[in-house]
Amino acid sequence: MKKLNHKINIFCYKHPDFGIENLMMYVAIGSVVMWLIGTVSPTLYNLLAFNAGLILKGQIWRIITFIFFPSGSGIWALVGAYFYYFIGKTLESNWGKGRFTIYFLTGVVLTELFAFIFYFITGYSITITATYIYLSMFFSFAALFPDMRVLLFFIIPIKMKWLAIVDAVLFVYEIVTTSFPLNLLPVVAILNFFIFCGGELMDMLRISRPSSNTVNFRKESARIRREQQSNLYRHKCSVCGRTDADYPNLEFRYCSRCAGYHCFCEDHINSHVHFTQ
Repeated sequence: MKKLNHKINIFCYKHPDFGIENLMMYVAIGSVVMWLIGTVSPTLYNLLAFNAGLILKGQIWRIITFIFFPSGSGIWALVGAYFYYFIGKTLESNWGKGRFTIYFLTGVVLTELFAFIFYFITGYSITITATYIYLSMFFSFAALFPDMRVLLFFIIPIKMKWLAIVDAVLFVYEIVTTSFPLNLLPVVAILNFFIFCGGELMDMLRISRPSSNTVNFRKESARIRREQQSNLYRHKCSVCGRTDADYPNLEFRYCSRCAGYHCFCEDHINSHVHFTQ
């Protein structure tokens, strides 16, 4: 996973113009339009749903239109569209348009690939939506910004990491209670999360462990030097993972506001969420 993630970073660095800027804005607008279509014309709504059998018969627009199906119903569909726009826009700002585009499209392709394989094996078409793709975005956001607070039900302030834990429990419950092989769909659909954010997830788990607020900078700098010697680089960004060995022209700085001894590249030194422990 790390090697694949590293190759994606290199590709995006070498092709800075790759990607769809404001991708989630288009997805959110499409979701609102789809919600209106479902309200006005359920028949047309059904003609836009994913169906592997009908796609193979020529209705290829279903490969794209299923992405815009709302993640909820009623007013919650609009709330969901805004919420995932906010998450997607933040991830794009943090990763860059190229990396986020690859992330989103990877989730789409994996979801569709599972649906087609299921159809070829069983002969049945399953209805898929972008729900698990959005969920993988949510998990990635929580891994990157675990201490960010949001208002649950617009009232209760709660950290993202606690919401992610609750969603993860529900996610596992759904996998356990769904019959095989349909229970593999959620797992396949969020593989992009583990590819792109596996490192951040481990960092979040390490950061969550109790530790002293007092930082021994001499000890931390010695640890960094040992890590640099073993990995053949001097500086590594704590957000994107780029190093001065792979990107010799990239500037790196250490953040004085973070708890600990954390290095960031020039793209993230002013835009990262500060480590608190």
